[in-house]
Amino acid sequence: MASPEIETLTQALSRLPGLGPRSARRAVLHLLKKRETALAPLLRALEAVNERLATCGICGNVDTTDPCGICADPRRDTRALCVVEDVPDLWALDRSRLFPGKYHVLGGRLSALEGVRPEDLRIDSLIRRVADGGIDEVVLAMNATLEGQTTAHYIAERIERFPVRLTQLAHGLPVGGELDYLDEGTLAQALRARRPVV
Repeated sequence: MASPEIETLTQALSRLPGLGPRSARRAVLHLLKKRETALAPLLRALEAVNERLATCGICGNVDTTDPCGICADPRRDTRALCVVEDVPDLWALDRSRLFPGKYHVLGGRLSALEGVRPEDLRIDSLIRRVADGGIDEVVLAMNATLEGQTTAHYIAERIERFPVRLTQLAHGLPVGGELDYLDEGTLAQALRARRPVV
């Protein structure tokens, strides 16, 4: 039996995405075995982030500075703006290092079932950023779900009065995907977005 403190740590870790009770126990045992090289640095890192955690007032990213590192980076193309549903989407796109511009995090997606309305998201601040000028292209990088596409359509209607190019991420066949294993929605989107063979 573990002490109440160790059990509390295990339960806290088991609530993290991707970690169940068994994985959390293994992680706790590893941290306890490697107290000086794993536990102490983890504690210091968690305390530092906890003390400095901030939401970027420009894009909505989570960082330890405001504005965040992406918004403060002078090498970023200020004319291109990629709109994402949430911070994990921003981090995933930015890890690819393929988008040179800046981002805007909505903080979710429109959903009638969940009661998420336009005023619950950071759509008005997006419109203000576009209205301020200096943006040539807005990329709508919503997830390929009904709610994601509804959100993209709503934003497109709000932005169409501004002189910006509006694009969205392509949907369809994943690289390495086999047709036999794909759902009908993915296949339909891939067929609709077909292009000439060069």
